[in-house]
This record gives sequence, C-alpha cells and structure tokens, in this order.
Amino acid sequence: MKFTTPATTNPIDQLKVVGQPVDRIDGRLKTTGSATYAYEQNQAAPHAAYGYVVGAAIAKGRINAIDTTAARRAAGVLAVVTYENAGPIGKGNFNTAMLLGGPEVQHYHQAIAVVVAETFEQARAAAALVKVDYARQPGAFDLRDAMASAVPPKSEAKPEDRVGDFEGGYASAPVKLDASYTTPDQSHAMMEPHASIAAWNGDQLTLWTSNQMINWGKADLAKTLGIPADKVRLISPYIGGGFGGKLFLRAEAVMAALGAKAAGRPVKVTLQRALTINNTTHRPATVQRIRIGATREGRISAIAHESWSGNLPGGSPETAVSQTRLMYAAPNRLTRMRLATLDLPEGNAMRAPGEAPGLMALEVAMDEMAEKLKIDPVTFRIINDTTVDPEHRERKFSQRRLVQCLRQGAERFGWQHRQVEPGKTRDGRWLVGMGVAVAFRNNIVMKSGARVRLERDGTVTVETDMTDIGTGSYTIIAQTAAEMLGLPLERITVRLGDSAYPASSGSGGQWGANSSTAGVYAACVKLREQIARAAGLDAAAAEFTDSAVRAGGKPVDLLQVAANGVITAEDTMEYGDLDKRYQQSTFGAHFVEVGVDVATGEVRVRRMLAVCAAGRILNPKTARSQVIGAMTMGVGGALMEELAVDKKLGYFVNHDLAGYEVPVHADIPHQDVIFLDETDPMSSPMKAKGVGELGLCGVGAAVANAVYNATGVRVRDYPITLDKMLDKLPAVA
Repeated sequence: MKFTTPATTNPIDQLKVVGQPVDRIDGRLKTTGSATYAYEQNQAAPHAAYGYVVGAAIAKGRINAIDTTAARRAAGVLAVVTYENAGPIGKGNFNTAMLLGGPEVQHYHQAIAVVVAETFEQARAAAALVKVDYARQPGAFDLRDAMASAVPPKSEAKPEDRVGDFEGGYASAPVKLDASYTTPDQSHAMMEPHASIAAWNGDQLTLWTSNQMINWGKADLAKTLGIPADKVRLISPYIGGGFGGKLFLRAEAVMAALGAKAAGRPVKVTLQRALTINNTTHRPATVQRIRIGATREGRISAIAHESWSGNLPGGSPETAVSQTRLMYAAPNRLTRMRLATLDLPEGNAMRAPGEAPGLMALEVAMDEMAEKLKIDPVTFRIINDTTVDPEHRERKFSQRRLVQCLRQGAERFGWQHRQVEPGKTRDGRWLVGMGVAVAFRNNIVMKSGARVRLERDGTVTVETDMTDIGTGSYTIIAQTAAEMLGLPLERITVRLGDSAYPASSGSGGQWGANSSTAGVYAACVKLREQIARAAGLDAAAAEFTDSAVRAGGKPVDLLQVAANGVITAEDTMEYGDLDKRYQQSTFGAHFVEVGVDVATGEVRVRRMLAVCAAGRILNPKTARSQVIGAMTMGVGGALMEELAVDKKLGYFVNHDLAGYEVPVHADIPHQDVIFLDETDPMSSPMKAKGVGELGLCGVGAAVANAVYNATGVRVRDYPITLDKMLDKLPAVA
C-alpha cells in the first residue's frame, strides 16, 4: 500500500481499541522475569559457551604483535579470535570504525579479540592473558582544540543554510544576543548492555541480539562477515533499553558470530560496562554559538545558529542546528555545522539526535533574549511562532499547535506566579525558580511491513520484525490489528523482532510507533478483503465489528470464516511525497520548577510538565510512560550526565554506572503530561506521529532557565553542576 494522499475516515477512527489507555500486553512477562532477553536464550541455544571481548588499550595507533599463547592454554578455553585468524572482515553501512580492530586501532576499547571458554569466569581470566604490543600514535581528543580545523560535514546535504541577509539583519537589529553554549559527550547508559548469542548451523547463522533495527542489523552483519544476507537470521524479541545505542550492529554481535564459528558451538557475548561506553556509540559533545537580533517589540529579525562537533574519520556530526531551521519566524537566517576529526569512540545517534542538544542551547538563548527585551519568555516565543517552514515559506506545516502547547502549559503550571526578577523566591534554604522551553522534533515516516493471519481458532497473529525497546510496540500493534478486524485484544497475538518476518521500520528516531502500525494497517486492509471474499461479501462494503464481518446483512463470525482454512495477508506501507509537500513535525512545551540550595548550590527539580502535540496518541498510557522517561533523561542531561574525556589518552574515564551519573527515583518529582487532542492526516493512515523523543527535546533548557530564575546565575556549559554556580550565588541570609 502506498500513502500518497491525506488520510480520510478509516477503521482506525472508531477508536474502540486504538487511542485507549491499554495496559502493556508484555508487562506481566517483564515484571515476572519471564521475558527472555538476548543473553537469556538458553533453550534456543543450549550449551552456549561464553565469549569475553578484549578492548584496545590505546586510542590510536597499531598493534605490533598480539600473543594469545597463554590465553589458548588457559583452563576451559575453546578458541581465541583476533584479526590474525578471523578471516576477511568488512564494515557495515552504519558503522564508522571496524568492529574488529587490528592491526590498526581506531579508538580506545575497540574490540581486538574475543576469548571463548566454557564459563564466563574462564573466558574473563583467559582474556587477561592476551598480551598486546602497541605502537601508540598521537590523537585529537579535545573538541575545543580541534574547532579551528573543523570542516563542513560531507554526510550532510545542507551543512550551511542561509535565508535573507543574516549579517545585515543582525547588524541593524536594535537588540542583540551573541552567546556560546556547550554540551558534553553523553552515554546512552541503557540498563541492558549490548548482548548477543550466535549459533551456526552449517553456513546458516542465527543471532539472538539486542538490536533496535533488525533489517539494518541483518544486512550489516552479513556484509561484515562477507556472507549472503539470506544466510543470516536476527532475533530480538525484547530489548532492555536502547535510546539509539542499539540502532546499529556493534562489536559483541560480530565477536559472538566469530567465536561461535571458531568454537563450533553457540557462543554468548555481552560487552562489559566499560566497553558498552567506550566501544559503542555515544552522543558527541557540541560547541554552539547563537546570535539573535530583534526589534524592541520582540520580533526576531535575524537568527544564526552554528554548531561544532567531532567524530572519527568518516563519521557524521551532531546536527544541533536542525530545529533552528524550522523553529521561529525570522526573515534573515543562518545555520551552519562544522565537523572536527577526533579520535574518541564513535559518535552517533542518541535519543533525539540534533534537537536534544540543539534545544539545550537555542531555548536558553531565547530566554536570554526575552530578558533583554523585558518580555515574558512564553510571550516572546508566541510572538515569533510561524505557520510555514521559515526557510521555504511556500511549505506549510501539516499541524503546528505550539502556541496552544505554551498557553495551556502556562495555565496548568501556574506560570503567572513566576517572579520575573531572578533570585527573589525563597522556600526556606531553597531558592525557587521556574523555566520554560519549547519542544520540537521532526516527524519521520519509514517504510514498514507486516504479515497478519486469521487462524483456524478465529484469532489473529501479527508478524513483523519491529522491535519493542520498552516503549509498548507489542501493545499498539495489537491495538491496531484489533481495531481493524473488530476483535478483542485477547484474540490478537503479536510476534516481533525476527528477521524471518516482514521488514518493518524498526525502533528509532520517533518513527517506530506511527510507521510500524501503519504497516500493520496495510496488511490488515488486505486481510479484510480476503476475509470478506471468503465470507461471500462485498469487500468494499465490509465492516468488522464484534468478532464478525458484515456487509449490509447478517454478520458472519470470523471463527466461521476461519473454519475453512487459515487466511494470510502481507503488505508494506510506503510513502509518497506528503512529507515534502508539508513540513511534518511534533511540538510541545516543557515547564520546570527547581529549588537551588542557597548555601551549597545543589539543584533539586520540584515539578515538571510536558504539553505535547504529536498527532493521534495511539495509547495514552504507553505514550505517557515514554514522555516521563524522556523528561527524566532530560533532567540527567541538564544536571549530571557527562562523559569525562582523558584528553591525553583519549578515552571516557567514567565508563561505568558508578562514575557516569544518571537520575534515580529520588531525583525525579511529580511529572505531569498533557496530550493535545490532535490528528495529522498528512502523516499516515494512523494519523499519528512520534512522541518518545519529543518528551526529551527542550527539557534541559527548561531546567537551565529555571535554575537562572531561581538564582540569577546563568550556566551555559552543561551539565549544570554546583561548582559552576557556587561562587556566584546570592549571599546567604
């Protein structure tokens, strides 16, 4: 099925099941420990051996020699695989560095060997016996130092974009802001590390893995190993957190496959936490400069957003200017990205890449400008809203209800009680302040397929390689099939995360829910036609309700239709050019109240509110869970998350969950989420859009703005830690 014209009335609009706050159908399995994750597939791959990955101890250079003699002789060892005996190893389309390093070393903790043994402890002990002689080379590890040599990124279609005359417009503006902001390197820090089990049956490879994008992973594993893609099967029914860190094939999957081939039996490999942080991808640090010129009445006449980030050779930038290209109405505009070569571990997608760090700068700059103008920050943003793409004014937004998000949020949060002058609200020892920031994330649609089958017992099975990364994919896919076929949820079985099923959109980029359910919608449309014909009814007039199909006369029970044999349908939702004719985006507003200890500078978030406009919400309960999780991640990014770079040796020092701090339950207060009642017929037949990353975008800036309102201290370098405020706080009364 191809989606080329705006959606009209369709069965989803009944909202008998879709749009309802249904409990997650996988919830009981997860809360009872019955859900089997990648490392737990003991029945599927019995008697698996254990692999332990050896990571490079230098950030850049070469291996002169690698001695595995002692490791091979150690107790329980079945095999040791290095670049010397692995055979030809390629590189996947989505990888920047080789997943098996050597003799060249491209980054610290790059995998250079895997030791396979009968037990995990034996593999770990033997891995310590691998001796490596390195020739270390000097590397670049500091973004600030590398900025001067940064160049326009080749991977971007528009590394620089201009509209009007920014320089002239900025120079003539009566009120100006010119400020720089920094965001640090950050880790996904998901609870489940990267983990895989590999098993060979002749030349057929099966990999149980934790991966968000099954089709991408299958293709890249085949390319890396140099085998046909039809010889590879990936299975990933449950994922214990990804946040973009599991979008792509990573070293543990390759090492498990190589280890299993060498040992002649299934092998399971999980990356130790240090390698999860240094070996896999992370969110790259940024330096951002923002200039805004405005009239005294508050209308922005010129805006520029420039961003610098770094990556390994061949890598991509952190696209921190992306939201500024679409956010506010200004006739004179400049956005520019520059990419520096760094020899740190690979930078790549982390939840809301681009917009998350970009809004951490832009929305603080908007507050600073509002203060210069003596205009309320909410009002300033409303004044500069737009209904068209500011860079292509002929292109309208399919939906843009940002103003409603801001107004409704301000009313619900009690924004009118905010003190305009910073540092004037006290609650005992706490300085109290409020902050606001806009939320923005583009709506992306992806081709997605599914197979649906009416079984002989009248139930329906849905199969698609879509993944569930803890977001509720099982549930919303079941809701879609139930709505389309007029069945109760308990008569729908959903099977996900297997490359033997039709290729889906996968989970990432906020595209998963809308795209994968649209693929199920397409397959269900085809199944409805086949069921109607089997029941002797006019397919065009058929309606599916109460477990039956009817077309103007007596209903025919689906169980009766199924008695004649299983009926199967498969289809894929593909998209035309509606996303080019109309700018499709999601919008929101974040409001935060913080308390800052007047003596110590400790920041405590007191309450949070997110108002989201993101098309049809397929399940308010699972969507709310996504948003409050994203808000929590935003607090981490604002106040504590930072990978500390050893700028001499080129690695992330705090490469575990003791040193890399993330929010815990005690850090997060009451969170409130409001979804505007909205549908977007330009997006898909589901009329939905994404929401999981929108909940993060803007949170960091809202926290920063609240801290400033509480203290009068403006911190432009994230995270906002007490050492950056302590000497600037008001005198203790």
